[in-house]
Amino acid sequence: MDLIAQQLSVDLGRRRVLTDVDATLRRGRVTVILGPNGAGKSTLLQALAGLVAPATGSVTLVGEAVTTLAPRVRARRIGYLPQDAAVHWNVPAREVVALGRVPHRTPFAAPSPADRSAIDAAMAATQTHALGDRPVAELSGGERARVLLARVLAGEPDWLLADEPLASLDPAHQIDILDRLCGVAVAGRGVVLVLHDLAQAARVADDVLLLRDGRIAAAGGASVTLTPARIAEVFDVQVATLPGSRMMVPVGRIVR
Repeated sequence: MDLIAQQLSVDLGRRRVLTDVDATLRRGRVTVILGPNGAGKSTLLQALAGLVAPATGSVTLVGEAVTTLAPRVRARRIGYLPQDAAVHWNVPAREVVALGRVPHRTPFAAPSPADRSAIDAAMAATQTHALGDRPVAELSGGERARVLLARVLAGEPDWLLADEPLASLDPAHQIDILDRLCGVAVAGRGVVLVLHDLAQAARVADDVLLLRDGRIAAAGGASVTLTPARIAEVFDVQVATLPGSRMMVPVGRIVR
C-alpha cells in the first residue's frame, strides 16, 4: 500500500509551490521530508494527506487518488498532524485523544472496547495518561503537542503524516516521540515526517525527500541522500559528520 506522488504540482493562490514531484513512500519505513524554509515541505505533506488538490499530477493510495477518498475512509487510512494543530474546545485531554476514533465509529455510538484499547495505547505511547483528566487549555505547549499526537495514533491509520511533531517538546520527549514513531513504522505502517533538525532526521530516517524551491533535489535511502554534498546543495551549509554515525552538525554557511 505505497503512497505515490506522480508529477505532482500544487498551486497556492497564483503561486506554484510544488513542481513535478515524483515520490514513492513505502509502509514499514520512516520517510523524512527535509528542506529550507519555503521549500514546500508542509504543502507536500498536505498533498500526500489529500488536503490540497494538485494543479497537475496525482497522489494515489492503492491506485486511488487520495483527494477522491470519502473523508471517513481517508481518515482511517491517513492520519495527519499539522504543524500548528489546535483544539477549539477546552475538554479533558482524554476526550481529545478519543476524537481519533471518530472515523471508526458510527455517529453517536459509544466507544467500543477496541476504541478504548486504542486510546489507552496511544496515551501510553505519548506518556499522556497522567494528563487525561486535565482540560487542554491548562496544558503546556509540549503537553498539548503530545496529546494531539496521541489523537492521531489512536486512529490507527495505515499512514501517519506529521508536520514538525517535535516543536514545543523538550529533548527527552523529542527522542521518545521519534522512537515511538519508528515503532509505528516497524509495526508495518507508513510514517512521513517533516523535520528541520538534521541530526534527528539522520537518526530515524529510512528514506529522505530533500526539497528545494518546490522540487525534489534528492530522494532515496538516508545513507544516499543525507550526505555532506547533498546537504550543502540544498541548505547552503557545510556539515560535519560525527564519527561512527551519519549524524551531521552544521559548521558553516555557504554563500553563493
